[in-house]
Amino acid sequence: MKRLATARWNGGLKDGNGTISTQSGVLDDTRYSFGTRFEDGKGTNPEELIGAAHAGCYSMALSMILSQADLTPDYIETKATVTLEQVDGAFAVTMIHLDVSAKVPGASEAQFMEAANAAKSGCPISKALKPAITMEAVLND
Repeated sequence: MKRLATARWNGGLKDGNGTISTQSGVLDDTRYSFGTRFEDGKGTNPEELIGAAHAGCYSMALSMILSQADLTPDYIETKATVTLEQVDGAFAVTMIHLDVSAKVPGASEAQFMEAANAAKSGCPISKALKPAITMEAVLND
């Protein structure tokens, strides 16, 4: 399986701008720029897109792992916070923190944490981003 996304950038770093599109059409010439990445401009940025991809992938992986233990979540909410900072004079994604909250009828805290940690290391996006990931998971009643 292959998925396609495209980006087009016009101009210099600070005065330029670009668009991002996805094969599915969910993003269609979505605007991004220096202002949307490093300031509070309207549009998206690569780190936000990584966070969305990771939160979605992780939630699906956790649901799958819970289902394998005959547990069906009512919901799984995952927030991925992507940290971009300068390291040795260059920008790098230094951390992705997952805040996970779920309601899983019949799950014990131990079962939930085992599944949450397995999803953290097992989802495809986690595997691609592994060195930077931390997590806090909460099982709700």
